Amino acid sequence: MTRRAALGAVVLASLALSATNARADSIVPPWSDPHDVPLPAWGKSVAPLRPDVGIVAAPGKPDAKRGTVAAGARLPLYGSARGASCGGRWLLVGPMAWVCSDAVEVSGDAPQTARPQTAREGGVGGGDGLPYRYFFVGADGAEAFLNLPTGSDGAHGIEAPDEALDPGFAVAISEEADARGARWGRTRHGEWIPMRELTPFHASPFHGDVLAANARLDMAWVVADAASVFSAPVASGRPAHKRARFDRVTWHEERAAAHGGGPMVRVSDDGVTPEQWMRARDLAHPTLAVPPEPIGGASATSPWIDIDLGAQTLVAYEGARPVFATLVSTGLGAPGDAAATPEGLHRIGAKLSTNDMDNLEPDEDDPSAESVDTIDDVPYVQYFDHGVALVGTFWHRDLGRPHGRASVSLAPKDAAWLFAFTAPHLPPGWSAAYPTELEPGTIVRVRTGEPVARDFPLDKTHGTVIHKPSSGKTPETP
Repeated sequence: MTRRAALGAVVLASLALSATNARADSIVPPWSDPHDVPLPAWGKSVAPLRPDVGIVAAPGKPDAKRGTVAAGARLPLYGSARGASCGGRWLLVGPMAWVCSDAVEVSGDAPQTARPQTAREGGVGGGDGLPYRYFFVGADGAEAFLNLPTGSDGAHGIEAPDEALDPGFAVAISEEADARGARWGRTRHGEWIPMRELTPFHASPFHGDVLAANARLDMAWVVADAASVFSAPVASGRPAHKRARFDRVTWHEERAAAHGGGPMVRVSDDGVTPEQWMRARDLAHPTLAVPPEPIGGASATSPWIDIDLGAQTLVAYEGARPVFATLVSTGLGAPGDAAATPEGLHRIGAKLSTNDMDNLEPDEDDPSAESVDTIDDVPYVQYFDHGVALVGTFWHRDLGRPHGRASVSLAPKDAAWLFAFTAPHLPPGWSAAYPTELEPGTIVRVRTGEPVARDFPLDKTHGTVIHKPSSGKTPETP
């Protein structure tokens, strides 16, 4: 049975739970038990009454988590059934996807057919890849209010703020409004902050390569702050010119340097003179890998992810064919250390469009210590080993070098591409999704790779933000 046919069978099976005794004249959804109060004829979709309403795999089974509903979403309404753990009834909103009517309302709006994409995202090569505008609090701190201040007696007036934010704290702004002669921004957590007290983050413009069929992994990126280019495979004498960090070059051939000093890489095309050679240690170069045995080894066809700790690169595959390659920042720690990205085979166990995350940045005095800081609204989060995840980073630009604790940072554009590529996929209107037997999480392999000697500091940061104390909450996984 094909994956499409299998999912279709699940839809029919799910509908059967509510349609077994359906009215004879009910030939289109929504279906319901004829002995129950009928669903409104005008009902086309389901709207959440609060953020992150839970979606479960079967009515009456709240522990069988499937995902959550995004705020403001409209999910399709297919049917209803009575079941435990819901004061009302369970509403079918997709294959193996039920929500309790206590937390939603039936809507006459048409259901979403695609996830809204902001102008900022735009995919690889367009926009900045971020789902929201991110800011950090300025040097004087900021005051946050649960309600937009009213009146005209100054920016704050006599109202006391609900929270004081420290300098460097990061926020995602989802809405703006004018009040008391000032411009205000509303965070994803519902607090209003004067925009003049915020400074925008500028996301890294870097992005990796989407590969055409039969494309080779011949790309490399400059990871030194400035890399010398020579006219021969000799790393001595006056360089012909320099390449900037994150420049993309083509890895044509590698040779040992004529007089020592490490391997050299020709980055000029065949026949071009004078030739251009660079030190291999100044470049990050992804290498081809054999698919893991759990998905079929060399004969695999399933998507999977390969992360090379030595090169600090990530390659996405469909079976044995690479389809995407980019730079990453893995955890800044020795193998086995709490701050290191865990090696081995993993599967994505939860995907969230955004999530508040702990332990992304190490303690400055003790990098191996548990951090008590949280970064709000981290985008494109894909957990693959407990609290370790693939994430889109807006708070640092240290790609190509280890940075932070355990999790794997990607440029926002790359994180967005990878989020759409991996399973479980988020249907339109969902803010999180968990794997099922029919759609298990994509395999993520983390391997040591070949260690690369660098002559620049691996722990150099670029404008790391300050974060608020952790709430102590961790993401739920089934």
